[in-house]
Formats: sequence, C-alpha cells, structure tokens
Amino acid sequence: MSFFNRLKEPVFLKENSNTQDQLTLLKELEPSLNAEGVKLLRQDIRNLEYGMIGEKSIEYELKNSHMPMYILHDVYLEDGDLSVQIDYLVFTKKLCFVIESKNLYGNIEINHAGDFVRTIEFKGRKKKEGIYSPITQNQRHMDLMKKLRINNRNNFLTKFLTKRNFEEGTKSIVVLSNPKTVLNARYAKKEVKEKVIRADQLVKYITDAHKQSSLPALSDKNLLQWAEFYKTLHKESVKDYTKKYEAYKVNTYHQNIKKVSSQEPIDKSMPKVQRTTPVNNSDLYEELKTYRLNKSREENFKAYTILRISS
Repeated sequence: MSFFNRLKEPVFLKENSNTQDQLTLLKELEPSLNAEGVKLLRQDIRNLEYGMIGEKSIEYELKNSHMPMYILHDVYLEDGDLSVQIDYLVFTKKLCFVIESKNLYGNIEINHAGDFVRTIEFKGRKKKEGIYSPITQNQRHMDLMKKLRINNRNNFLTKFLTKRNFEEGTKSIVVLSNPKTVLNARYAKKEVKEKVIRADQLVKYITDAHKQSSLPALSDKNLLQWAEFYKTLHKESVKDYTKKYEAYKVNTYHQNIKKVSSQEPIDKSMPKVQRTTPVNNSDLYEELKTYRLNKSREENFKAYTILRISS
C-alpha cells in the first residue's frame, strides 16, 4: 500500500494563524494612547481574543473527528483588488467545507428574509440589532476560491468542468462557536438554515454531508493535491495595525511646547533656545523608549510607569 492510501485521521496542512502577532502589536500600543484610544484599543483586543477562542473550539472538534481529511486554518487569498480571509478549509474525499467561525454573544435569530438579528441584554433591558450576514461573507470567500480554481484551468472544457464540480463539491458553513449562544432559525429558509450550525454539530454535519454526496471519492493523492492547491495560493497578510490609532497617540513633546509657548517667559532677557532635533526623533529618545519597553516586560509593569534616571 502506497503512502497516499494511508490517510485515516485529520491532518492540518496549515495550523498557524497571525492573530497572536496582531494581539502583541496592539497591546504594545496602549502606553502611547490617550484615554479614548485605550478604550478603542481594548475593545479591538477583546474582539480578537474572542475570535481566537471560537476558532480554538472548531480546531478541537476537527482534531477529534477521526475522519480522513486535510485542514487549512486562516487562509488568505488574493486576486487583483479582491482578497478574503477564510477561517477554515476542510477537505474530505468528496467535499470541501468553507467554514466561517463566529463566536457571537447574545441570542441570534435568522428571519424569513435571511437577516441575522442579535438580541443582547444590558442592565435588565433587551436590545435587538442587525449584524452583517456571515452567510453573505462566506459566499464571497467561495466566489474568489472558484475564480482562482477556474483561472488555473487551460481551456474551455476544463474550465466548465471545474466550475460545475466546484459548485457541487464546495459547502459553506457558518459555525457559531459560543456554547451560550441560542440560535433561533425557525423562520429561516431551508437553504439558509442548513448553512448555520453550532460547533458541537460540526463533525456530524461534515460526516453526513460526505456520506450523502453522490460525487466520486478521490484518492488520497488527489485529495492532497486539492488541498495543496489552496495552501500554495495562501499569502501571508502583512498589515500595519497601528495606523488606526495614530490620531489617539499622546505626543508629550508637542503638548509641552504648546503649554510653554502660551506663557510669558520668566526672564525676557534670556535668549530663547531653539531645539534643532525634536525629542521624539532623537537617538536618545528611541534608546529610552526601548529601555522602558524591555524593562516593563521584565518587571511585568505597564511601560508608562517605568522611569529611568541617569547621572
């Protein structure tokens, strides 16, 4: 028996995510922000941490599924100006499941029109709000996947067959990973209801869909090639997460200059000293900033509480 006929358990071809790097960058920003910026930053950090918890619960379900399949986590695809970030791609021998993880708080209702409505309780009062449909979001992921797959074919016939097979062999799933979330899809259309499940239903959903599919099963070798195609297309997403907070940064030097310039000097006979290099652009400033950051990590204090006094 060859190596490619030995797949018995789930295999993660791509398991890592850059979410932790994003969190580290954001947390290092806090000492440099004003109160409004810190409030916004902490909310973004909570959202990222919440998302990580949701994805971990899906990872746990997949790893313990005991199914022969390949899995890609956190896949970033681009085509021109279009880009998508997919939480999970799961490949069985018949189907590819495109999974959008949602660790939503509150109770979720899907109405007849397919709208997602969240009900949250705050200070004893219930509040309803609409949220962007994760089904629509996931459909955009699939549209780009299909485009990339078809563009990889060389002639009309293979492009046609790829399009047909893609639509038959690709399933969209929105997984609600918060165990406390109550889902009410009573009035949702069947085609919408079937695409939204809870995390503890994921393995059964994949197993049942695979068994019910009339598509021919792939060999282990072809299954690996299918998954590797999207892994090869994945691009590391490099973003500057600090730009959003530029308007909230505290610039102590400029604040002090403004305060001093608004007052009369104590001794008008003394010449004014012109600073040729702003403090926050000097080598000394950067050295002190680096020292403060390293010391804060070493002592487990906030960076802004560290003061270095040199003789």
